[in-house]
Amino acid sequence: MAKEIINAEAAPKAVGPYSHAVKVGKTLYLSGQIPLDPKTGAIVGETIEAQTKQCFSNIQAVLDAAGFTLGDVVICDVFLKDMNEFGLMNQVYATTFEPYCKTTGYPARAAVEVARLPKDVKIEIKATAIKE
Repeated sequence: MAKEIINAEAAPKAVGPYSHAVKVGKTLYLSGQIPLDPKTGAIVGETIEAQTKQCFSNIQAVLDAAGFTLGDVVICDVFLKDMNEFGLMNQVYATTFEPYCKTTGYPARAAVEVARLPKDVKIEIKATAIKE
């Protein structure tokens, strides 16, 4: 199967040598998104809630560019600077996927605490989506 590189105009520019996503067949592998403003490249928000919302906004931009939706996401990996903020992140996560969970269910997920993230943000989220 051929792979298709996806770079979304509406998502922040990559901060390294990677693509926003790679599509292989019906599967879309998204690179991790951090809470950057797509226009300025500045970090959005000081709270975990605001940063989580921006991560999902960036993920949505990549999904849109590839013709996918949040309902197509089958797994997310969440990297947190502080696991004590898991509950607050989880509320935003649940709200983000709630419109889709009735028909597709919530995606599988892993959440881990890490020592440091790019640009010293509080969170990074990566996802994999499958288009039926």
